[in-house]
Amino acid sequence: MWEYFSEKVALGAIVVIIAEVLAVISIAHAIMRVRTAQGTWAWAFALIGLPIVAVPLYWVFGRRTFNGYKQTLKKAEQEHGEILKQAIEGVRAHRSPLVSEKHEYGTVLEKLSRHRFTKDNQVDLLLDGEATFGAIFSAIEAAEDYVLVQFFIIKDDELGRELKALLLKKAAQGLRIYVLYDEVGSHKLKHRQYKKELRAGGIQVTEFQTTRGKSNRFQVNFRNHRKVVVVDGKTAFVGGHNVGDEYMGRSERFGRWRDTHVRINGPAALSAQSVFLSDWYWAVREVPDLNWTIKNDEQQEGEGMMVLPLPTGPIDKVEGGTLFFLNTINRAKERLWIASPYFVPDESVGNALRLAAMRGVDVRIMIPQKPDHKMVYLAGFSYLEAMSKAGVKMFRYDDGFLHQKVMLADNQLASVGTMNIDNRSLRLNFEISVVVLDTGFCKQVEKMLEEDFRHCHAIDGCDYSCRSLPFRAAVRVARMFAPVL
Repeated sequence: MWEYFSEKVALGAIVVIIAEVLAVISIAHAIMRVRTAQGTWAWAFALIGLPIVAVPLYWVFGRRTFNGYKQTLKKAEQEHGEILKQAIEGVRAHRSPLVSEKHEYGTVLEKLSRHRFTKDNQVDLLLDGEATFGAIFSAIEAAEDYVLVQFFIIKDDELGRELKALLLKKAAQGLRIYVLYDEVGSHKLKHRQYKKELRAGGIQVTEFQTTRGKSNRFQVNFRNHRKVVVVDGKTAFVGGHNVGDEYMGRSERFGRWRDTHVRINGPAALSAQSVFLSDWYWAVREVPDLNWTIKNDEQQEGEGMMVLPLPTGPIDKVEGGTLFFLNTINRAKERLWIASPYFVPDESVGNALRLAAMRGVDVRIMIPQKPDHKMVYLAGFSYLEAMSKAGVKMFRYDDGFLHQKVMLADNQLASVGTMNIDNRSLRLNFEISVVVLDTGFCKQVEKMLEEDFRHCHAIDGCDYSCRSLPFRAAVRVARMFAPVL
């Protein structure tokens, strides 16, 4: 009995020693890699105090860069340089010079992206699910060569089956169909008949495969949150909708689902296509033969909009998502309206919003009244007091669930995309925003948001400070998890 007990103690001691050694290694890694001093200290305390739990959590959730993806893209550029050249040449003829206010907003954004603003584009707002999927399905129905489909979530429900039936129909007509989804967002598809039916119909379908490669095996923290559909290289769709019945307002829990997508016709569709191509190459290591030219009769020459599809994510040399928001917030002179389902800004974005309000900018933030992710919803309450004191106007949307990701700065810049105001979107997820520098489009977005504000009620710091102590305690606990929300 004593020998058995001694062996257990010895084994336990060995486990503790190994855990402590791994904790020291992890702390050294955190010192060199974690973005902020606060984050480094938080991980250090956790790793020292509870190494057996904290070490695996750190190596799953502590990483901020996706080096494997970057290395793969470099290899693709070397092996498929001719295709890359076609993509660049297809857009180059439509590049747009940045002048006056557009120069102020656009120069930084081009430096954040491998893409450039192009002219001769037409961008249409698509409000809510019926308009969005009606337009997407119509474009797919009219497709002549190929269709590229990418969503964070694809569900095997009524809407998902409508999409599947249409794609199978077009594949049977001889079109090439490529479907890409995120394995975390669409985890229920893993063993479903849905994928088998698509493949049986000749459709190429795959998950993004964040964990592909030995060095990436445990990085479930990165997700591909992009929603991109491209038809024949001529028309692209980008926005907040996923493929699921709730996005059509068919959910008993949420009722109406308020979301926004855009349809792009013109050279910017080629830029959106190249974003899909990069993600597809990572997933399957293949380069499809795609169209990289815009014919004269397909463009809005002389009358089109200046557009930049801006991809951001954990492969950026700098924090593209954060700097996109900071650049826009800091340059706004009169108005900055933002709609986002999640509001958990980091210190830099939060300070920029407060400073903008204090210098007289009309800063309005629209967030949901109904939550879909409780932890993120709770964390958002902790920012209300500071925002209200600085003059930021906060609103909660009452007519269903608000899921759109829209920003309007003055009458100069409007963006619609997939990026929320939280750490996950700003740093951890692969995202895409369509940035439009066009006064006419800004007025359309203004009209849309004004209608949305009519379905909101104003809130202030009391929405947090006047609540019960248990509620405020829950909010503060949720705030502690902001770096991974």
